[in-house]
Amino acid sequence: MKTGVLDMDIGDILEEDLIELDMSAATKDEAIKNLAALLYQKGNVTDKEAFIQDVYLREAEGQTGLGSGIAIPHGKSDAVSVTSIAVGRTKKDLAWESLDDLPVHVVILFAVRNVDKTTIHLKLLSQVAAALADDDVLERLLHTDDKAEVIRLLSNKM
Repeated sequence: MKTGVLDMDIGDILEEDLIELDMSAATKDEAIKNLAALLYQKGNVTDKEAFIQDVYLREAEGQTGLGSGIAIPHGKSDAVSVTSIAVGRTKKDLAWESLDDLPVHVVILFAVRNVDKTTIHLKLLSQVAAALADDDVLERLLHTDDKAEVIRLLSNKM
């Protein structure tokens, strides 16, 4: 981590090995499981099933589909050892509860440590939402094959 927790930036926690630009997921459930598996393999999640349960607890509180083909599910969980983000993209239409009722193609899964009493996850969500408000960023995110570019796009460092 490059900075202190309170100064954390998306670019500090996004990693290329947590980005899958050709996910085979065909459903919301498969996408969440696929990204949770990446986090588990990296060691950022200690109990994959417990983390997935916590993601679904948050999903039950309200939709995480932002529209424009993007969803940002997230889970605050005891199973998260390192606050992190996994990004997946699929060519398949994922049915997802979203603001525009259109299918999702990019899933940005936030894994947040339950012990973090700060609002760091809200800051990170805000940074991603700000980046995704740009139509050019959205278009590039949907089509790039460069994981480093995904990190730049979501970090607002183009």
